[in-house]
Amino acid sequence: MMKKILIADDSGMARMFVKRCLEAIGFRTVEFVEAENGQDALDKIDADPVDLIVTDLTMPVMDGESLLKKIKGESRYAALPVLVISSAGNPAREAELRKNGALAVLAKPFTPADLYKVLHEFIPEG
Repeated sequence: MMKKILIADDSGMARMFVKRCLEAIGFRTVEFVEAENGQDALDKIDADPVDLIVTDLTMPVMDGESLLKKIKGESRYAALPVLVISSAGNPAREAELRKNGALAVLAKPFTPADLYKVLHEFIPEG
């Protein structure tokens, strides 16, 4: 069962939108952790592990693709699901991200229903 979800995006508004969408589809009892970039996300999961990462691709310091590669390259985090959010809309890039270990790639703009389709198996019951 999911207890903690990290949302990585350099936009506070985008992090709030993702959080509200996650709550709307059933993640009401999880703790949300926010990170402003990939390095911030790594620092936070090193200090306190999470059950899911939702990351934007375009961020300063460390982008979402670099974050994904670092997580999947570390044995202790390799099984951690990472959902990538992208405005790129490039099928080849999405395929590459999935090949690198992304659970899924969700295109912006998205709705709670889009998020549900990707994460329904992780949603706690009740």
